[in-house]
Amino acid sequence: MRSAVSFRDPDGSVLCTGERVIRSVAPHRVTEFTTFVGSETARDLVAAETLIATREVPLPETTAQIDPERHDHLLQSFLLCNRLFEHDRVPFPSYPYEWAAEMLCEAARLTLDMAEAALNEGYGLKDATPFNVLFKGPNPVFIDLLSFVRREPGDATWLPYAQFVRMFVLPLLAFRAWGAKPHELLATRPHGLEPEEVYARCSWLQRLRSPFLSAVSLPTWLGRSGGYPAHVSTQLSAAHGDVEKARFILRAQFRSLRKLLRQVEPESKRANSMWSGYSSTMSYSPAEFENKQQIVRRWLYASTTKAVLDIGCNTGAFSEIAAKLGAAVVAVDSDPVVVGRAWKRARQERLNVLPLVVDLAHPTPATGWGNGENASFLDRAAGRFDAVMMLAVLHHLLVTERVPLPSILELAASLTRRDLILEYVDREDPLFQQLLRGRDALHRGFTKESFENTCQQQFTIVEKQPVKGDLRTLYLLRKK
Repeated sequence: MRSAVSFRDPDGSVLCTGERVIRSVAPHRVTEFTTFVGSETARDLVAAETLIATREVPLPETTAQIDPERHDHLLQSFLLCNRLFEHDRVPFPSYPYEWAAEMLCEAARLTLDMAEAALNEGYGLKDATPFNVLFKGPNPVFIDLLSFVRREPGDATWLPYAQFVRMFVLPLLAFRAWGAKPHELLATRPHGLEPEEVYARCSWLQRLRSPFLSAVSLPTWLGRSGGYPAHVSTQLSAAHGDVEKARFILRAQFRSLRKLLRQVEPESKRANSMWSGYSSTMSYSPAEFENKQQIVRRWLYASTTKAVLDIGCNTGAFSEIAAKLGAAVVAVDSDPVVVGRAWKRARQERLNVLPLVVDLAHPTPATGWGNGENASFLDRAAGRFDAVMMLAVLHHLLVTERVPLPSILELAASLTRRDLILEYVDREDPLFQQLLRGRDALHRGFTKESFENTCQQQFTIVEKQPVKGDLRTLYLLRKK
């Protein structure tokens, strides 16, 4: 993955090069930055693994490891700074447009946690965007330390209030009310939703009900673009200059936003999709499914795999197996409902699993200015995994997406450093037939023999085990 330099924050930049994340801090922010990083509050947050660990690094040592030919003028401005800091690297960076709604909600809670904790040191957050958060496994961690700025003690204004509403509250509200998927919204609206956009979709009854009234209708009527409700604006004016009153009002604002988050929190128990019951009900008897799990568990255990990519993870049953064997797992599926369930399962059971909404047939592209700010999923994933699992997904790529088998295997080979666990589904399998919908001629040549011959172009067949008679077979393949 190529190195990239951030440029949007005038107070500093971040350079990702190789496995290192280096932050430069502009001279006018160095004292403020180092004071917060060294504070008791920051140390406690780092210890709790909710704030990224940071340490200063020498300029000559750092720049000696950077190839200037691989960077443009942004690197030169980066190197002009006389203070550099290194962050711990999050194993697999992800973006809000790859998160299930439940993950976006958790990132919102963490943002409020950071804002409240900062008050103890006389700091505030200057922005409140989900792009300031990454996930280590299922756990969110705040990464933008330059967002912490000194605040005027008597100022009760939380600067990013409107941004928090646009980026977190309104996408979650639209999801809860109409099923609008937050990851899709944030892919096309990187600055979030405006109240006017949500208002236009509301019925008059919705506009008068909570939480629409305070988060959508009043800002629209008053032209506040998602800013403070009128009663809060009145409190801010009354508190100006009073230190204790300002802190009290700020904390009240955070409580109010937490209440708003609870009102728009995804209702996971009511969420269902076509694939949310797939693993246990659509293709396998309980005995067959247990046998499939045992085979995968044995193969992963024997290979002492440390990093696994689970493609088509569904609710995460096989990701859980890998995680319990000590692997760090990235689990992807195109269905946000099952990804949300996989995330909740990983969070509750403390599994090192990062579930993401990613469709391998249409993977997340590179985004940002010149497509250079946020790397594509495939760039981030290439060669990072000891094993890739593609269970009950091959036939969907072959039939629904019309991707040729050699291309699927070529992509899998680019993602894994060693093993590929692949499930062969025969043309006579009921689900394969259902997907074909009369297009049998297109896959008449797809047989187990042709499948194995194609696999052996890039992989060695280590072992194969039937899991549903002749209809489904698991293959352990090793990259040549």
